[in-house]
Amino acid sequence: MADKLRTQQELERLQAKYIGTGHPDTTSWEWKTNINRDTYSSIVGHPPLLSYIALASNEPVAKVRAEMIRKMIQPAGPPPAREEDTIMGGQQS
Repeated sequence: MADKLRTQQELERLQAKYIGTGHPDTTSWEWKTNINRDTYSSIVGHPPLLSYIALASNEPVAKVRAEMIRKMIQPAGPPPAREEDTIMGGQQS
């Protein structure tokens, strides 16, 4: 029983420390956003990989890096409407 509790506490600690690990309430949009941001940051952070992508797309490395950083803002598109927003919006009308 103590091992199960310790495992659960360790999981909660990791989820609090690393946002991308998710939790039971993580939406699919949040998960996709985290995965895409991790991918873009990894590409930008590894010069050989960035050079490979720049070569494959026939673009300058600086332009590819800037585009990857720009894509990190909303990599999975705009967030979906939350239920609270639609409920509150319906009451105000």
